[in-house]
Amino acid sequence: MKWLTLPALQLPLLALVLTLSYPQTNLAQSPAPATSINTDYYLGGGDNIRIDIYDLPQLSGEYQIPAGGAIQIPIIGSIPLQGLTLEQAAQVISRAYGRVVKRPLVTISLQAARPLNIWLSGEISRPGSYLLPLANGGGNRPSVQFPTLPQALEKAGGIRASADIRRVIVRRRLTANKEITITYNLWDYLQTGQTSQDITLRDGDQILVPPQETINLAETSQLSESNFSIPAEQPRTVSVFGEVKRPGRYVAIGGDTQNGQRSNGQPTIIRALQLAGGITSIADIRQIQLQRYTRSGKQQIRTINLWQYLQEQDTSQDTILQEGDIIFVPTATAIDPGEVSVLTTASFAPGTVQVSVIGEVNTPGGLKLPPNTTLNQAIMSAGGFRQNRANSRYVELIRLNPNGTISRSQVAINLNQGIDAQSNPLIQDNDIIIVARSRTAILADNINTVLSPVNNIIGGILVPTRLIELLRLFGN
Repeated sequence: MKWLTLPALQLPLLALVLTLSYPQTNLAQSPAPATSINTDYYLGGGDNIRIDIYDLPQLSGEYQIPAGGAIQIPIIGSIPLQGLTLEQAAQVISRAYGRVVKRPLVTISLQAARPLNIWLSGEISRPGSYLLPLANGGGNRPSVQFPTLPQALEKAGGIRASADIRRVIVRRRLTANKEITITYNLWDYLQTGQTSQDITLRDGDQILVPPQETINLAETSQLSESNFSIPAEQPRTVSVFGEVKRPGRYVAIGGDTQNGQRSNGQPTIIRALQLAGGITSIADIRQIQLQRYTRSGKQQIRTINLWQYLQEQDTSQDTILQEGDIIFVPTATAIDPGEVSVLTTASFAPGTVQVSVIGEVNTPGGLKLPPNTTLNQAIMSAGGFRQNRANSRYVELIRLNPNGTISRSQVAINLNQGIDAQSNPLIQDNDIIIVARSRTAILADNINTVLSPVNNIIGGILVPTRLIELLRLFGN
């Protein structure tokens, strides 16, 4: 343990002794220069100290400073130590005993420091007041035992993705009337290891983490790997809307969420799209909108380009999410057939789509098909048109829209047509394709009905009338 020893002042005049017996606030250290924060330790309620007076063990002992900041020492009585450094406290006690002891040698050491009360606010997971304990040990300068700025951020749950760690503000009160404010650049600390940006904290420090002006995709993933970011396993609630299979709110956790499995990783945009069932076949993945709100309520919007992620391996586009993020996937204004196969095999596309093909096909019913399936391919998957019965010129497409509405359209069939929004669109989940009867099939079915034994009972006049009606229909 390192000790601090100071000789007492020999004061020939009693008046001068009495004047110096009790410290005044002017003993507090002056504010640090504007470029740094003073790292001296200031005594306060809860600190355990030891006072040793050379050759006078009866006056020595250990003390816990009470909440008021003054201790009771033998002969002298009450001595206020609140807000003093160890050096200043040694001077005060040395002067006090100088009235009764000739040249006392006073030694003070810090046995156990009180927990630090630190306030954190801004872009962190859990803003508020925190008690941070000090590491074991003692000495007259125990600054190496004090918690650091990154440790305080970690204690508060880590920084949010919207945090600007280049402008972390620390406010420290030196005296009742003196406070200093310093801005620290923790980005430099991460990039270069500059320990000057990793300060030790003191009791009463206030830390403010401001928000970024805009969402920085390149830096977000790097920040997530620091020990003072929000842990990957911490759930965060996000909302996903637009061209996804199941729009709504989801709790995103790091890792691949497909097939009920989750590997290591961060909760990202792609994780959220997977939770929402994947994108639809008409999603515009170049213009995905990420909306984010800071602690102060300011909205930040950033365009996410997952096509750039797929083609250029730009992993920054798969940005990490934070609590409350909103993701909107817009509808594509045009579909490039050459891109369809890439999109439908992406990890954020659904594995299959469920469609129903009914009517005049060879194997009508429900089908599970790849998400890049076109209308023509769906009909072929249902066995194709029934020969001499299907209306192969037009089919009816019924679509259940994500907003709850139903659209119904007639599509002209061209089996030689590639992907086309009008004549051969990509099918979507829950689409219903209706293949109607041809006019020949309608006529034949009605004739069979008319000529059936049941209808023949009606009488001879009914048959000619029905035939005239059917011929008129066929003529139209």
